[in-house]
Amino acid sequence: MDYNDVACKQKRIACVLSVEMRPDGGRGEICLEAANDIYLESVNVKKEDFVPGKPYYEYIPKDLNFEEMSYSCVKECRIVHSYVDAEFYHSWMEVVMMPLLSDEPGKEYMLFSYDMHSKVDASRLSDISPDIAVKVIRTSLRFKETGDFRTAIDSIIRDIRKICNANRSCIILTDFKTRNCSMLCESLSETEVLPQDEAFLGDGFFDIVEIWEKLIAGSNCYILHDEEGLEQVRAVDENWYNSLKNDNIYSVVLFPLRSNDETIGYIMATNFDRNKTEYVKKFLGVTSFILASEISNHQLFNRMKFLSDTDLLTGMYNRNAMNNRISDIISGICPVTDNYGVIFVDINGLKVINDTEGHTAGDMLLKAAACILKEMFPYGEIYRVGGDEFLILLMNEDEVGFKRVVDELKDRVEKTDEVKMAVGSCYADRNMDIRNAMHEADEAMYADKREYYKRHNIRNIRS
Repeated sequence: MDYNDVACKQKRIACVLSVEMRPDGGRGEICLEAANDIYLESVNVKKEDFVPGKPYYEYIPKDLNFEEMSYSCVKECRIVHSYVDAEFYHSWMEVVMMPLLSDEPGKEYMLFSYDMHSKVDASRLSDISPDIAVKVIRTSLRFKETGDFRTAIDSIIRDIRKICNANRSCIILTDFKTRNCSMLCESLSETEVLPQDEAFLGDGFFDIVEIWEKLIAGSNCYILHDEEGLEQVRAVDENWYNSLKNDNIYSVVLFPLRSNDETIGYIMATNFDRNKTEYVKKFLGVTSFILASEISNHQLFNRMKFLSDTDLLTGMYNRNAMNNRISDIISGICPVTDNYGVIFVDINGLKVINDTEGHTAGDMLLKAAACILKEMFPYGEIYRVGGDEFLILLMNEDEVGFKRVVDELKDRVEKTDEVKMAVGSCYADRNMDIRNAMHEADEAMYADKREYYKRHNIRNIRS
């Protein structure tokens, strides 16, 4: 067959690939045998430089996902159609692979064609079977049904595990700037004995995450489902290979979650049903697109809330957060259900430090005070409510324990020269208006401050 004629008569970007099928069932090279002009232009190869029969990865980056699709096409003698996020080309690709007749033993041929789109085309992305569409829609609706991100994402990962018929499924969040990763959610089958996330994401795990990028190699996923795939992993990274073997993992599907040209995490399922590979791939291909958007929005919301509610100097809650908290208590959104304690703290001498030693020294004093409060009240709500003033709420606290920690704080700041604080407190019955409790604590704090300045013969109590 004249494969060059087959490629050149295509109106779309097209080439013909040969796939070596070994007698033992193993897989050999995938080679580029023929290509039309627009294909060569798309991979930046001059026509005179093209040599038929060379391995495809001499013209484009090696792509294990592309190889798997190619083998499936010729081995199962079926048309493969996919719409993928091709990171290498910074575009979305609509891919079609079609098996061709071959007159060479041990070698199969296929036509490979694609269109590229700079932005995702929702109509193409949604071109999936009704069954998969229903499952994808159900995933999207989870976020609307509960109104709670955590509940929704836990439910979704359970659905993913069941659809993949996997032993374990999870979403791992990644931060490539800090080289950290964390488990957002996971679901284990009843028979799964893999370690929990603390061990699963142990020291050195991010090194493995970086290997995933190499295995995906600019494609939209990575799928491992046989011994040959394991050997490919071994060739790339011995540590992950050993980890998979030790945990009896023989199949893995990985889909990156990408947002704003960054990988923010991965969907992973292990020991999934390998007979459902194409089904799983299509389902997760669309689902990962939706989840990346939802997770990115959730992370953005959390960052905005953090900036809105946090004093960046000390890391404590700020006055805005305190106002919202008190408002929620008064309105009944978050009512007080048990007795509680309120503590006001004011740093003595901060203004003098700022005036004589500079604001850098004053900031250091504030940080030192914050460290003491964090240490003394590890379970308290601590707010920096003014330049030198802090509020601590101890909810569901018994009176004896509350008075003990207040006395310990007073004793500590009395005996140290590092930070001097005025301390006022009020222990309140759950029926007491929190505004009244705050007023009593504030008055007690200023009484303590007056006593401090009286002892030290200082006239301005707000200095």
